[in-house]
Amino acid sequence: MPGLVVFGRRWGIASDDLVFPGCFELFVRVLWWIGTMILYTYHRGHFDCNGRGVLHSYLVGLLVVLALIILSLLAIVYVSARGTITNSGPRRSIPALVYLRALLYLPELVWACLGAVWVSDDSQGCDPATVGSVSWIILLFTGVGVVFVFDPLGNPRPQPAAMEPLGVPDMQSNEGAQFLFTARSLAVKVWESRLRLLCCCLPQDESHRAAFSSIAQLFTRFFSDTDLVPSDIAAGLALLHQEQDKMEQSRDPEVIIDHSPSSPIGEDLETELEKAAHCMQFAAAAYGWPLYIYSNLLTAPCKLSGDCCRSRAGEYDIVGGDHLGCHFSSILLSTGLQYRDFIYVSFHNQIYEIPFFVALDHKREAVLVAVRGTLSLKDVLTDLSAECENLPVEGVSGACYAHKGICQAANYIYKKLINDGILNQAFNIAPEYKLVITGHSLGAGTASVLAVLLRSSFPTLQCYSFSPPGGLLSKALADYSKDFVVSVVLGKDLVPRLSMPNMEDLKRKILKIVSNCSKSKYRILLQGCWYELFGGDPDDFPTEMDDRREEELSQPLLGEESLMIRHSSSYQSLASDDSPAHTAAHLPLFLPGRILHITEDGPSRRSCFSQVRYRADWSNEMAFRSILISPRMLADHMPDAVLGALGSLTTDRPFSLCPSSSNNSQHHTI
Repeated sequence: MPGLVVFGRRWGIASDDLVFPGCFELFVRVLWWIGTMILYTYHRGHFDCNGRGVLHSYLVGLLVVLALIILSLLAIVYVSARGTITNSGPRRSIPALVYLRALLYLPELVWACLGAVWVSDDSQGCDPATVGSVSWIILLFTGVGVVFVFDPLGNPRPQPAAMEPLGVPDMQSNEGAQFLFTARSLAVKVWESRLRLLCCCLPQDESHRAAFSSIAQLFTRFFSDTDLVPSDIAAGLALLHQEQDKMEQSRDPEVIIDHSPSSPIGEDLETELEKAAHCMQFAAAAYGWPLYIYSNLLTAPCKLSGDCCRSRAGEYDIVGGDHLGCHFSSILLSTGLQYRDFIYVSFHNQIYEIPFFVALDHKREAVLVAVRGTLSLKDVLTDLSAECENLPVEGVSGACYAHKGICQAANYIYKKLINDGILNQAFNIAPEYKLVITGHSLGAGTASVLAVLLRSSFPTLQCYSFSPPGGLLSKALADYSKDFVVSVVLGKDLVPRLSMPNMEDLKRKILKIVSNCSKSKYRILLQGCWYELFGGDPDDFPTEMDDRREEELSQPLLGEESLMIRHSSSYQSLASDDSPAHTAAHLPLFLPGRILHITEDGPSRRSCFSQVRYRADWSNEMAFRSILISPRMLADHMPDAVLGALGSLTTDRPFSLCPSSSNNSQHHTI
């Protein structure tokens, strides 16, 4: 922090990011130099082939070039390791060293071409093995690395005439406003291009272009006011994880309710756990054959092999988009239902249109609607359409809005269920059954919004939402849904804590903690990797800013005046005080319904094959207003992990879950 400025533009790396790549190249170069020296020493005095003069000159020149490159790399690694993330003063000579290192590519390229000509000319009677070709490999990897760190927004643009160091008045001037508008427009276009490239396999129709534009604007608003590079974020997450663990360990033990799953729990909680465990089987089954094979690696291929390619023309009237039948076969195997129990099954998948099925659950006497979670790029686009959309509900006072992408997906299923008469068909078969809606992740959010839409028509409906996204419903709708929605969250799952206000809060915490830390970035990353893999005691975080006032560290953007108030020729903040990013704060969104939080009992670190015990407690949406950093923040979101935890609680048996993770209840956040 900030991004490195060389060759007239800002790049996606900082001056302290060259330690690890420099050490790796240094290791390769030293080995190469030693090998060349051994080769030269072995042939010294025995250059008796026709091209001995060229070969001798080539090896000597190669040794000299390699020696110069090694010296330049030593200097780059040494200087890059100095200072801290925010204090780049000790690294001010890095641009000059980068220019020197780039200049050394010229003689290396000449020597590489000479070696190529030498080999193509049959080495002029000499052994071709004496001519190295490592240069071409290194040059190739260098080119790939340049592509990765290239920042399309890094080209410094001409500033308005007679511009002084930017202050608040300058930011409010017409020229400054025009400059910022142009920069924001460019940023949106760059993000749109990235999304189109990432989703190049998807049709570029109007709906996808609209989604790309919406997501690009969201990303622009979030990233435009920071000069963080990816490694800064990684270092900040490593520091924040240890800080959160340290605060968790110092918490008063009395606030933790410690009981094992076998101890008596409330009747309501026990009943809800049994219902949730049952519904989770259908939510997981909605993922089709990918999750079924992943969960049953040894037996699933054999069980599905006889069904996937079998011709079942009569079934395609209800199973859409499942050409080989593998999805539907896996659903039958996962749920234990018969084909006749399914009313409607759809695997149609487009942006804002996700797969779901409707079946008769005779065990619980319910018409069950299960919605699939994220499993494709189209689903990801639906997830990322995180703007707010109005969702008026009769009888609910207060602001009613929800996640845009999920709201549109719920409306798609709602129209299918009501307009196509799917629910009428189901209740004509089983009029005494009640309606139950379930889903996991994206499917959980969609199921919750769908339950809100159907509540007036089906007052007794119940919804079980597993690992729903945190930025889902407004406070009024979240409170309204508590009568019929139960959300289940496992451990430190990231997704139920994922919302734009939480992301902004995470960004502020990262900026504050990296500004305070006095360690070099490479040390933070090394110690962070060690802590994640092997545990230990959290670091004490020595600081270099202890004398700075708290209000100075809580300033917006980077917490550094130079990146917002003072002009930087390398990188200009794209947000201003009068921009929409500042005048319109992100609307708060919450988890739906009552929240059942499942955590682990036992030590924070355990062996891979140790037994795990879980506990379940009722929580509230405010306990998920902060993102927690953990090795299990993604693993706890997986449907098989949620299903295993619920199975452990309801069957009263320890459940083996690997790899090791942290266990503490997350009702306390920083």
